[in-house]
Amino acid sequence: MSKATIDYLNSLPDEKIAIDIKGLTKDYGKGRGLFDISLRVPLGCTFGYCGTNGAGKTTTLRHIMGFVKPDKGTIKVLGLDPRKDGAEIKKSIGYLPGEIAFPTLNTGSDFIASQASLIGLTDMSKAESIINRLQLDPTANLKRMSKGMKQKTALVTAFMHSPNLILLDEPTTGLDPLMREAFIEIIEEEKARGATILMSNHMFDELEETCDYVAFIQEGKIIDVVSMEEIHSRPYREYFIAYLDEGAYQEAFKEGFEVMGRYEERNGIMIKVDLEKTQEFLAELGKFRLKSVNEIRYTLERYFMETFGGNINGSDSQE
Repeated sequence: MSKATIDYLNSLPDEKIAIDIKGLTKDYGKGRGLFDISLRVPLGCTFGYCGTNGAGKTTTLRHIMGFVKPDKGTIKVLGLDPRKDGAEIKKSIGYLPGEIAFPTLNTGSDFIASQASLIGLTDMSKAESIINRLQLDPTANLKRMSKGMKQKTALVTAFMHSPNLILLDEPTTGLDPLMREAFIEIIEEEKARGATILMSNHMFDELEETCDYVAFIQEGKIIDVVSMEEIHSRPYREYFIAYLDEGAYQEAFKEGFEVMGRYEERNGIMIKVDLEKTQEFLAELGKFRLKSVNEIRYTLERYFMETFGGNINGSDSQE
């Protein structure tokens, strides 16, 4: 695990923690469930929760909501017990389940109105704004809605009351690329107003774009927690440089730089450059005619692949 991130999260005082999970275990048998999970989500951050299909993401969120009783361990949500204080906690939570099951109502508008009534929401201006931004027709029949329309309808109810804590289980499932961009904008706005967001997602790019921290879960166990600051603030950059002068790749950057590879078929070189050597790097570039210079970005997905050699895809439908 990323020890620096774990140590930092563990060092935060309880009053700065929105979700505090300690030793959570729920054993469904045959290796299914959650096993000794501990996780701290700070107030006001966007926290990603990433794992393969069946890893336990949905089960974790259901425990946080108080829908499931753990075999062992404790959970505090906004300082309260989600099982004992569920009614009070839910007033402050916006929740998007992984599997959306609507009650017996005619239209999306009926569902949104019923959810507003349950939480005592009378000002529907934010709901209307999200409906417009997600290009949703809420008057459509619930039973005839596509997956994407159902997802949009449920997202409206998760955000419309400006909750302090937002739990989202694979929120962009069924959304087209344009609507995913609209969703990410909404997430950024919710974070800016101070909301805490825990988002289960298998899309590395969406997590990287929106999150402060990302936890990886595998077979019911958290295997790593990393801060995006760690990912983005490495003390070096990597570049692939293609040269116009034939064979130039053999002569370039022979001293003072770490060459990761020379590629005859592309007349190019892969190089690692310490940030403190940026000026020297630029000077060296001027010694030969260049075809292209491309920075090789270090991404969350690359971090995961290099650290674990694994692959995350699919949504979580464990339980």
